[in-house]
Amino acid sequence: MSQEQVISSNPKVMMGKPVIAGTRITVELILEKLAAGETTEQILQAHPQLTEEAIAAALRFALEVLRSDVVYPVEIAS
Repeated sequence: MSQEQVISSNPKVMMGKPVIAGTRITVELILEKLAAGETTEQILQAHPQLTEEAIAAALRFALEVLRSDVVYPVEIAS
């Protein structure tokens, strides 16, 4: 299944945020869980409707978004 089939966005679902197709699980939630230190296995246990492929697609989607021409200024805390 291609990333386009795994990730979807619909204004009527989760305010249009990118989600795993057929769920209300946002790419943002997956990234937050990974950033918080959860493992793929923990995420899969908490959300049995997800697959490893869906988590990988969420990461690829985030990578492609960050590769766009938009620059996001980041303030580094001292």
